[in-house]
Amino acid sequence: MAALTWLLIPLFAAVGSAIWASWAARNRTAGDGAELAGYSRFREAMEKSQAETEPA
Repeated sequence: MAALTWLLIPLFAAVGSAIWASWAARNRTAGDGAELAGYSRFREAMEKSQAETEPA
């Protein structure tokens, strides 16, 4: 019985690592559109405020 236990440990480790690898390699193409749009608005606001503060 002890030998079976020692053989099951690597089996559980292999199954666990396969589950982790499939989770780590998942497709995470969540939309970055909102973040990019927010950054674009921020950049435009900063350019506008810089243009207002520069002497003419």
